[in-house]
Amino acid sequence: MMPSTRVVVTGLGTTSPVGGDVPTTWQALLAGTSGIRHLTDDWVDQLPVKIGGRVAVEPSEILDRVKARRLDRSSQFAMVAADQAWADSGLEGSGLEPERLGVCLASGIGGVTTLLANYDTLLEKGARRVSPLAVPMLMPNAPAANVSLKYGARAAVHAPTSACASGNEAIAMAIDLIRLGRADVVIAGGTEAAIHPLPMAAFANMMALSKTGSEDGGDPTTVSRPWDTGRDGFVLGEGGSVLILESEEHARARGATIYAQVLGAGISNDAHDIAQPDPEGRGGTRAIKMALREGDVDPATVVHVNAHATSTPKGDIAEGLMLHAVLGEHVDRCVVTSTKSMTGHLLGGAGALEAIATVMALRDRVSPPTINLDHLDPEVDLDIPTSRRDLPQGDIVGLNNSFGFGGANVAVAFGSV
Repeated sequence: MMPSTRVVVTGLGTTSPVGGDVPTTWQALLAGTSGIRHLTDDWVDQLPVKIGGRVAVEPSEILDRVKARRLDRSSQFAMVAADQAWADSGLEGSGLEPERLGVCLASGIGGVTTLLANYDTLLEKGARRVSPLAVPMLMPNAPAANVSLKYGARAAVHAPTSACASGNEAIAMAIDLIRLGRADVVIAGGTEAAIHPLPMAAFANMMALSKTGSEDGGDPTTVSRPWDTGRDGFVLGEGGSVLILESEEHARARGATIYAQVLGAGISNDAHDIAQPDPEGRGGTRAIKMALREGDVDPATVVHVNAHATSTPKGDIAEGLMLHAVLGEHVDRCVVTSTKSMTGHLLGGAGALEAIATVMALRDRVSPPTINLDHLDPEVDLDIPTSRRDLPQGDIVGLNNSFGFGGANVAVAFGSV
């Protein structure tokens, strides 16, 4: 049965590889615009992978310079996205009690750039030159903590770390906070800033990153190709995304604009392998079924899925099996997309960015395309448009799937309003 407290989305914010805010990001996704580029950092020549999805707008162009220097890049992204979402929600001056405001803001890796920069300082200049701000900058809960400080959030402040499922898990945790009565409003989302030689070398050496397009003259915009027979790994992206979740009662009492309903969430684990998905997709299937059951959702009303689909050989096939297992005969009427084909994979920030894309798809009744899908893998039997596709009118449901290393699976179901 659907829980009695209904949860809605009242604010959105993002900084992504394809746009500096939600409107520019959304229009880029609908247009099939890729944010993947050749990296120009001075360290890139030593790596086998030389492409990535840098944010379209640097946080230094937005944040106060002094305050930004006290934040890891992942926290900078979180702050930019949170500021946008907060302004969009109209909560400023609403009289919301700090004790009724929570934060659930995830990262898969945390302040890795701060950690590694200070380690370099230690080796090159000695212990006395290590920053006294290193620990509060690099800790995985730094983005959540800094957002809570900015907005005075005194309810629970969580920072889930479930690899690539982290951002979606933050949304699931936010739903619970509201339904359990611990908060009326939660700032929820995810962030990641891992475009650095060590994480990139590590992902490349475990054969997770695509090495296509890294050679001179290669086109980086064509490399992320979910479900295509030519896919050979994901492309690393960066950015942060935030949704303002609110109890429907609280939102309507203050006359808020509502983007979508948050119907339900499901969380499970494969317990199969530290990095590889269960090839039969059993854990992910359970998570999706949980999300639909919690929201009392008829599978026939699910018309859109923003898939996790990272462009890895095994993961993309497993997700197709999940959708067939859950939607059954209705899967043919469901439009499936992977916005990672344009943004790359934001790791702990992916689920939140893709939740925003799902919400916008329901609001505007249109699905973004999956680009670079030239030859659909014959093992994937899904409706995956390569250009934008209109969605039906009436009450419809969209799913946002996220799966991560360690076997983490999270699905969140959103409903139209």
